[in-house]
Amino acid sequence: MTRLRAALIAALVSMSVPAMAADYPAPKDGEWIAKDFKFHTGEIMPELRLHYTTVGEPNGQPVLVLHGSGGSAASMLTPAFAGELFGPGQPLDATKYYIIIPDGIGHGKSSKPSDAMRTSFPKYDYNDMVDAQYRLVTEGLGVKHLRLVIGNSMGGMHTWIWGERYPQMMDILMPMASQPTAMAARNWILRRTMLDTIRNDPDYNNGNYANQPRMMKYAIAAYRFASAGGTLGYQTLAPTAAQADRMVDDQLAQPVTADANDFIYQWEASHDYDPSAGMEKIEATLLAINAADDERNPPETGVTEAAVKRIKHGQIYLIPASSKTRGHLTTGDAKFYAKQLQEVLQTAPQRTM
Repeated sequence: MTRLRAALIAALVSMSVPAMAADYPAPKDGEWIAKDFKFHTGEIMPELRLHYTTVGEPNGQPVLVLHGSGGSAASMLTPAFAGELFGPGQPLDATKYYIIIPDGIGHGKSSKPSDAMRTSFPKYDYNDMVDAQYRLVTEGLGVKHLRLVIGNSMGGMHTWIWGERYPQMMDILMPMASQPTAMAARNWILRRTMLDTIRNDPDYNNGNYANQPRMMKYAIAAYRFASAGGTLGYQTLAPTAAQADRMVDDQLAQPVTADANDFIYQWEASHDYDPSAGMEKIEATLLAINAADDERNPPETGVTEAAVKRIKHGQIYLIPASSKTRGHLTTGDAKFYAKQLQEVLQTAPQRTM
């Protein structure tokens, strides 16, 4: 297995681990209970557990970092992301910034269906997840204003929502690997197909399974190969049928650690995502980061470009496609945009509530 192919496989199966030799301060875990949390469905959970990780001290400038679907705070503490951003002299130097990374509702160690409720857990959406993050930041941690909100993939979509729902809460927004438009087209078609494959596995048993559905790993693999990795990336890593077969075999050999109900909730939460009507509400400086080869957010639609024109202080940085980029996975590697992040942190004005 080549080093390059191994790196892609590791990304595809989301086996992110904390940086082993990071020179930023040690992450600290925390937990806060949101009382009487009301979901968009009208359901109220008396106690919603919200787990989070912080890096740096509370006297630093607060920064909110938001993870992708199926991830957690731990999935952001990788050498390629935290190792490129949180160290001394890096853009989000944790001796100067107070970095807050929540586990979203239904993810990580926050409240989720697999805790006990299974399919009776409230059906949450991205607005619910952002509202929970807001309560954690303001009520739980006592933060009144954020220097930056930065998120990747689902976290990028959450970042757009943050800018609309809480426009005075931050100086800078940096949504990555996302578009401010309805969850539709190929992105939702593939998600819907993946979720229906899991639901229609007899093992799933309407969410009352004794063992994880056997078809789940095939559904996840098909979605990931179809929607992440990059055209040039795959051509570089698997230029022959034998190499492509090995990639598939390696992917399917990896254990699926997600719970099926948790997984379905996590991905279905995107179904009603559509911030497109609210671009004019965004007050913060916004820098959207996307990859030119992002399969889920193809730049040729012009959606993000048109939306950013409606934002007073908005701009886009499009990472050029190459054999080194990995499509939708590209923004997991901060070296592609660390310079742009540093520049916006240095130039965006400080705002107060």
